[in-house]
Amino acid sequence: MGSTRLGNFQKVFAHVSLIVVGAFFLSPFLWMVSTSLKANSELFLWPPVWIPSVMEWSNYPKAIDYIPFFKYLSNTVTIAGLATVAVLFSCPLVAYSLARIPWKGAKPLFAITLIVMMLPYQVTMIPIFIAFKNFGWVGTNIPLWLPAFFGAPFFIFLLRQFFMGLPRELEDAARIDGASELRIYWQIMLPLCRPALLTIALFQFMGSWTDYQGPLIYLSDENQYTLMLGMQAFKSQHGAEWQMMMATLVMITLPIILLYFIVQKAFIRGITFSGIK
Repeated sequence: MGSTRLGNFQKVFAHVSLIVVGAFFLSPFLWMVSTSLKANSELFLWPPVWIPSVMEWSNYPKAIDYIPFFKYLSNTVTIAGLATVAVLFSCPLVAYSLARIPWKGAKPLFAITLIVMMLPYQVTMIPIFIAFKNFGWVGTNIPLWLPAFFGAPFFIFLLRQFFMGLPRELEDAARIDGASELRIYWQIMLPLCRPALLTIALFQFMGSWTDYQGPLIYLSDENQYTLMLGMQAFKSQHGAEWQMMMATLVMITLPIILLYFIVQKAFIRGITFSGIK
């Protein structure tokens, strides 16, 4: 009886702790939504007003005119979409070769991949910029998605761990039936790693969607700005309209939240079965 009570208490304590921690991390988003619905007179009141006295829903239509929202949205979707397609094409190929095909250079190459994953972006930023400048691509969005076609170390690592967990009997049976290596990869292995593919797609899309440093370095034409860069540029030139900025940020954040809930189950499975747990 005592052990049952102790178990129930532990469950209640764990749930309460998770709710408190969740509320702590959710509070900035709630404050952003609250600020997006406030009038000017309530922005800097003390103590802070969490629930506006009058909901200014008109801030959202105004926010669309605050910056060229749809132009920046189109640019952001294009870059994020191309980068996501790129990692879904390149990373599974490399991960499959490292995990399932025995060849002499697999282990050294995987070690190099891990080493590259540990390098901070600031170390490689200048050499990569010089390379793209020599190619004549600075000032275009090509540097923001083209590198993804050559793989991403973290995603290769994640997918390799997933491939390593699949039974070898599947490909052995396919080889007995005369299937080529490419057919085994495309028709058998790739569908089985769908949770991991959705995981890296979500990571890449979120990274490209919220990226500020990359567009800041490579984009100079305002017509090519992404949402994050466009907002900062507009704020620097015209000052901050906080309620409209928060409304814009809410509209930028909501697609990521909705995307996560859509692929939540597959995302958790991909993390669990790829050795990141």
